[in-house]
Amino acid sequence: MHRASLLIFAVACMGMAAAADSRVIPLWPEGVPGLKENAGPEKDDGNGRYSNIHHPTLVVHAPVQPNGTAAIYAPGGGYVRVAAGANGGEIVRWLTRAGITVFLLKYRHADYGHPAPLQDALRAVRLVRARAAEWGVRPDRIGMFGGSAGGHLAASAGTLFAAAEGRTGAPLDAVSGRPDFLVLVFPVITMMEPYGHGTSRRALLGENPSAELKHRLSVDEQVTKDTPPTFLVHSSEDTVVPVENSLLFYQAMRRAKAPIELHLYPQGPHGSGMAPSLGPTAEWPRHCESWMRFNGWLPRM
Repeated sequence: MHRASLLIFAVACMGMAAAADSRVIPLWPEGVPGLKENAGPEKDDGNGRYSNIHHPTLVVHAPVQPNGTAAIYAPGGGYVRVAAGANGGEIVRWLTRAGITVFLLKYRHADYGHPAPLQDALRAVRLVRARAAEWGVRPDRIGMFGGSAGGHLAASAGTLFAAAEGRTGAPLDAVSGRPDFLVLVFPVITMMEPYGHGTSRRALLGENPSAELKHRLSVDEQVTKDTPPTFLVHSSEDTVVPVENSLLFYQAMRRAKAPIELHLYPQGPHGSGMAPSLGPTAEWPRHCESWMRFNGWLPRM
């Protein structure tokens, strides 16, 4: 091929990749369950923090060389917003560099409360699994990643994937909503005192939730042997979501004899812990990739 033609072809491919990166997939094309009558437009503060989400979507971030693994990513935000960061944030950039096709989940939150976020998360898993061939991913390599309140949502999908409140009666309910693996980053886990994150609990469960509801959404209490293998990272420096949240989930997984790998660090404020200034804490993505390769969710090098 002529050199100029090669250049045009390369530019065209880059354009195709960019177009794929911006694909937006509605979660509920048949109609959002329980849609609010006063639903207004989605709000974006310009820095990748979304609120007023009434029509949940998946934003597809396709890598240059997909390897067949999918990550449904639920950003945090205390269940009052979805705080992904510009262009999906550093989690999306890391995962796409690793060849993973990322589906950023913009889920309903405080305007709806439970069970809307759970319904959105399970619908996302079912949708990606049902249409896996369309995106070049394998239906048995669909992981769910979540940070902070998004970590709670990912863990909810991993523990309540068969729950009645996660179904809406749609035909897609017949597809398994169980993620194949979980990656939880500085996650909210419990709704109980003294370690529960108050903002997340109020947004998800209301001002005065019953004890039964708090126990139901304390996802460490919902762990079973069928909870997907989990990679868990947290720091003892986190003053927003105490590290005890991750310890509770780890202990629950151990009791259930479900596979889990836990990485705890002394440094790292609440967040993704990926800043180079954090030293060893910032190395957790490398350890996570090794874990995924060992378990077959990423190709062995």
